[in-house]
Amino acid sequence: MHETAELLKEHHLKATPQRIKIVSMLEEYGHINIEDLYSEMLKQFPSVSLATIYKNINQMIESGLIQEVKIPKTKSVFELIKEPHLHMVCESCGKIEDICVGTDKVIEEAERLSGYSIKESFITLRGICPDCR
Repeated sequence: MHETAELLKEHHLKATPQRIKIVSMLEEYGHINIEDLYSEMLKQFPSVSLATIYKNINQMIESGLIQEVKIPKTKSVFELIKEPHLHMVCESCGKIEDICVGTDKVIEEAERLSGYSIKESFITLRGICPDCR
């Protein structure tokens, strides 16, 4: 918990019990959608509102602590910001897994071919995970 509080403070966020719980859940689950986050939060904070969850999530996004990951054909999930990576999504069970591979060459090639100056990217690959195969 102490490390989580420090992480929040590094991002200029007050270490409230709700924020500590959100960060702890992101560390535990890796990726979580707002509905699942809310359900889990209600267990520890029965009076927390969905609006409070959204407010905290938005502040954490603005501070650069977490990011929204938009995955086609599913609800957006949130994750702690870490090194560049891509997402593997199982079409059978819905599991989302991070794969830490360099994305620099893909982005450089996309910029070269398109003329765009790319500011952010989310690369998602869909397939069937080893457990579901």
